[in-house]
Amino acid sequence: MTHYVQRKEQNMFVYRGATALITGASKGLGKVFAEALAARGMNLVLVARSSDVLNALSSDLAARYGVQCVPLNADLGVPEAPIQIGEELKRRGIQIDLLVNNAGLGLTGSFLSHDLKKEQSSIQVNVQTLVGLAHLFGRSMAKRGKGGIINLASNASFQPLPHMATYAATKAFVLFFSEALQFEVAGTGVHVMAACPGPTATSFFDGVSTSVSPKDMDSAESVVQKTLKAFDQRKAVAYPGRTSVRVATWLSRFLPRALVVRLAAMASGKMGLHS
Repeated sequence: MTHYVQRKEQNMFVYRGATALITGASKGLGKVFAEALAARGMNLVLVARSSDVLNALSSDLAARYGVQCVPLNADLGVPEAPIQIGEELKRRGIQIDLLVNNAGLGLTGSFLSHDLKKEQSSIQVNVQTLVGLAHLFGRSMAKRGKGGIINLASNASFQPLPHMATYAATKAFVLFFSEALQFEVAGTGVHVMAACPGPTATSFFDGVSTSVSPKDMDSAESVVQKTLKAFDQRKAVAYPGRTSVRVATWLSRFLPRALVVRLAAMASGKMGLHS
């Protein structure tokens, strides 16, 4: 029994005094992650494009929780972003213990109606930059023998999603990449987890003619708390949403693919995402 407890304690992530980097930290889930981790005693590197909002959030969290907060203005839609972030943190002598790849972009409506550069930018943020940061910081964590990576996937990861075709495809990548990476780093002291929330009451749907009411979405606070609980339990995949969202992810495992696509199209159309 003693040996079991010791192994369990060795696997636990120590938040207090460690440093987390959160992308997309100025609003939505990123902002809630920042507050939740600051409350656990973590120092923070907050990454986003909204420099004024980021500076205000950093000052507020530092004052309230007595942690160090570094606002880092960066455009994650450019290929050089991971290298630039890494170089800036090296210059400042900051080591990252927990990476929260939260930033994400998604367009709704017909793929062919969108500007190609916007579609490619969403792939850059959701996939390329996420992979770049995971490689950069994951390598350092593995050398030190400890660390964690939380990648924000989605309940859209489990099936093709007409009217959000690129977004769902990138989130499927995030899920599969995270599961494979967790298998590879098992035993190194680094834990990788994908979180797959459903519709969440954040600014993600701002400017979209969705018919989904906020009361039918999960709160950002609930999603973050459930995600961190799953991370503490060393799960490879977290489902931090209501039960109906979790059940919906099972359909792609049991139904024919053509039917799954039709059902997904009906769901996104009902949400008003087709226009």
